[in-house]
Amino acid sequence: MPARGLRSLRAFLECWRPALTAPSFERFLVLFAGWVVTSGTHAVTEALVMTAVAGLTHHEAFHRFFSRGTWDPDKVGRLLFNKLLPLVPQGRPIPAVIDDTLAPKKGPHVFGIASHIDAVRSTKNRKVFSFGHCWVVLSILVKLPFSSRAWALPVLFRLYRSKKECAQAGDECRKKTQLAREMVDLLAGWVGERVIHLTGDVAYCCDTLTAGLPTNVLLTGAMRLDAVLHAPLDPNATTTRGRPRKKGNLLPKPRTLAENVAVPWESCKADLNGKPRVVQFKTFTGFWHRACGSRLLKIVVVRCIDGAIPFRVFFSMDTTLTVPELLGVYSRRWSIEVLFRELKQLFGFADSSARKKAAVLRVAPFVGLCYTTLVLWCCSSADALRLAAPPPRPWYRHKRGLSVADILRAARRATGHEPLTRSPLKTSNFAHPHKQRDTRQRALEFSA
Repeated sequence: MPARGLRSLRAFLECWRPALTAPSFERFLVLFAGWVVTSGTHAVTEALVMTAVAGLTHHEAFHRFFSRGTWDPDKVGRLLFNKLLPLVPQGRPIPAVIDDTLAPKKGPHVFGIASHIDAVRSTKNRKVFSFGHCWVVLSILVKLPFSSRAWALPVLFRLYRSKKECAQAGDECRKKTQLAREMVDLLAGWVGERVIHLTGDVAYCCDTLTAGLPTNVLLTGAMRLDAVLHAPLDPNATTTRGRPRKKGNLLPKPRTLAENVAVPWESCKADLNGKPRVVQFKTFTGFWHRACGSRLLKIVVVRCIDGAIPFRVFFSMDTTLTVPELLGVYSRRWSIEVLFRELKQLFGFADSSARKKAAVLRVAPFVGLCYTTLVLWCCSSADALRLAAPPPRPWYRHKRGLSVADILRAARRATGHEPLTRSPLKTSNFAHPHKQRDTRQRALEFSA
C-alpha cells in the first residue's frame, strides 16, 4: 500500500511541473517530501536532512529554489485551482474566503518584517503587537468526501508591508484591502462567467475591495452597528428643485433597529459550522453606499445571546439568500482560521528564516500550496485514504472523518517507503558537491 500511495502522490505532484523548470521540479520534489516528513521546525536544511539528501548536493541549490527561482506562486495557485474546481458542483457559486494572518518572525535585514497587531493574543482592551510577516490569503471553500466541515484551500497569497517599512525601502505602501482586491480580480479572471461568493470579515467590507467589483462576485460579510444605510430609490418620486436624487430615504442604523422594541424579533434555525442553532434576527434590504456603493444588500441584525456583544450585523450582495443561508455562508468563514492554525502548527508556515525579497515572497506561499496539494491528493487517491486511516483509539470513539494530521500521516507513510524522485539528483550541476558517506559511518563519527 505505501508503494501505491507513493506512486499516486508522485503522479499528482506532476500538476506543479508546468510552473517549474526541469531542475526546479527535481528540487521541488525533495523540498516537498522534506517539508512533509519534518515534525519539528521546518527549514530548507531540515528538509534535506529528513530526505537524506544532505551530503549529496550542496544546500545552496535548494535555497536558490526560493531566492533565485523563476517560478511564480500565482501560476501554481491557478494549476491547483483547476484541480480543485471539480469539487465545486457545476452551476453553483464558487465559495471563496479572504483574510490575513500574522507569521511571527524576528531577525535583522529580513524583507517585509514589521510590527503588526497579533489578533490571537490581543483583546478588546489590550492590543498586543508582534514582529513578523502579515499575509493576506485567498482560499476556496470546498466540501470533502472524508469530512463533514468545509475546508479552506489556499491558492493566492500577498505580503502586506507596513507604511514605515515601505517608506524605509522607498516603495509604495498598499493596504490589505488593495492586496485582497488584486487577488479577487485575479480569481475572477480564472473563473470566467461563473459566480464567486466571497466572504470576509468587517475589515474587508469596504469600498477599496467593492468599488467596481465584477457583477459575478458577490460579497457576504459583517457590518458596523452604526453603518449609514439608505432605502432603494423610488423611481416614481419627483423632485421640483435641485438635481435628481441618487440615494433613497435614510434607513435606521442597525443598532437603532435592534433596540427598537416596536419591530419584533423573528426566529429561525440556522446551520452554523455544522451545528444547528436557533437565531433571533431582524432583516431588511438597503444600500450601504460608503462601503458597497450601489449594490443592493440583504442585511440581517442578529441578537447575540452569549458573549459581551449584544448584536451583530451581517449582509450579502446576494439578495436571494434566506436568513439561514446567509448566516450559514458567513459562518463558513471560520474555516480559514482553522487553516491558519494548521499551517502554523503542522506545516511550519512561520518557521522560515528567509531574508531576501524573492525568498520571503515564495516560502510561505510554497507552504500553503503544499497544504492544498496534499488535501487534493487525498481526495483523488483511494490509496491515500487508506494510508490516512487513523490508528485505533478506544478512548476517542466519537471522531468522524479525517483531519490534516491524518493526511500528513498518509504522506509520511507514502514517502517513507522509497525516495520520491525517480532518479538521483545530479551533483555535477552544483558548485560544491559533497561525497555521500555511509550512514553507519556518519553515526559513528557523530557519537565519537
